Amino acid sequence: MRIALDAMGGDQAPEVMVLGAVEAARESDEDVEILLVGKEARLQSELRKFPPIHGITIVPASEIIEMADKSPAAILRRKSDSSIAVAMKLQKEGAAQAVISAGHTGAAVASSLLSLGRLAEVSRPAIASPLPTEKGMCVLLDAGANASCKPEWLFQFAVMGELYASHVLGIEKPKIGLLSIGEESSKGDSNTLKTHELLAADPDLNFIGNVEGRDIPKGTADVVVCDGFVGNVILKFAESMVGFLATSIREQIMSSWSRKLGAFLLKGAVEGIRKKLDYQEYGGAPLLGVDGVAIICHGNSSAKAIKNAIFVAQRMVRERVNDHIKEHLQRKNSASNE
Repeated sequence: MRIALDAMGGDQAPEVMVLGAVEAARESDEDVEILLVGKEARLQSELRKFPPIHGITIVPASEIIEMADKSPAAILRRKSDSSIAVAMKLQKEGAAQAVISAGHTGAAVASSLLSLGRLAEVSRPAIASPLPTEKGMCVLLDAGANASCKPEWLFQFAVMGELYASHVLGIEKPKIGLLSIGEESSKGDSNTLKTHELLAADPDLNFIGNVEGRDIPKGTADVVVCDGFVGNVILKFAESMVGFLATSIREQIMSSWSRKLGAFLLKGAVEGIRKKLDYQEYGGAPLLGVDGVAIICHGNSSAKAIKNAIFVAQRMVRERVNDHIKEHLQRKNSASNE
C-alpha cells in the first residue's frame, strides 16, 4: 500500500509531516510505503535527522500552495507542480492509494475533485469529521465542503457516513441522526423535511430521526448529517471548547494548594479526558464521495495527528469503503427506477 503525504502542507511543514511519517512507518502493522511529496532538498534534510527507515520515499514537487492563497481551482492551475497537486496525481495514476494533506483545505478538496473525480453515484463529496462523545465517537458530515445542500446530497452524506462509521470506526449498525432545530419530524426547513423523508424511506439505514446540537456530545447518533455551513460552525465551536475547558481547569487548579493536590490525585482521570477530546487522536477527516481516498487534516496538526491520519487512510483502503458506497447507492438508484 502506498500513501502520498503532502509534506509541504500545514503550519509546521515539513518538519511535523516527516516526523509523523517516520512514526507511522515504525508503528504500522502492515506493509506500507509513505511517499513524502514536496521540495526534495528540504525533505532529505529532515529525514537525515532520523536513522535510516524502510518504507519512506521522497517524490519531488517544486511548488507550495500557501494558506493565504485564494481561488483553489485557479491556484492549482497556476501551481501544477505543487505538493498537493503532485500527490493527487500519484493517486490518479495508481502510484498511490491515498493522499493526506494538512495544507489549504480548499485546494485539497478542489484537487481531489479535479484529479480523482466523484464516485459515479455521488452528487457531492462531504468532509466527515470525527467528534468525541460520551459513548465514544460520532461522525459529523458535511463539515465544510458544501455550504448549502440539496436533500438528495444530504441523503448521500448519510449513506457515506454510515459506511465509514461501520467499516473504519468499527461501529455496528451506526445510528444516523439528521441535525435540526427539534426532534419532531415536522421541525426544520424544507430541505430538512425532505431529507427526513428520504432517510426514513430507506430500510437499509438505521435512521433515528432528527437530533439537536445538544445530542451530539451525548452520542445519541453515531452519524450526524447536516450541510457544510452548519457542520463547519459546529466543528470549529467544538474545537474551541477543548481549549476553553483546558484553560478554565488550569486556572481553577492553580488558584489554591488544596486544588493542586486534588488535581495531582486526579491526574490520570484528567489525562483520560484530555486524550478523548484531543483531535490528534483521530488523525484527519476523510473527504467521502471522491473516487479515491483523501484525508484532510488540521493546518496545525502535530506529528501524532499525521501518524494517525496515515492509519485512517490505511483502514479506508483496506476496508474498500468506496466500493461499499457505490454498491449501496447503486442499489438505491436501481430500486427507485423500478
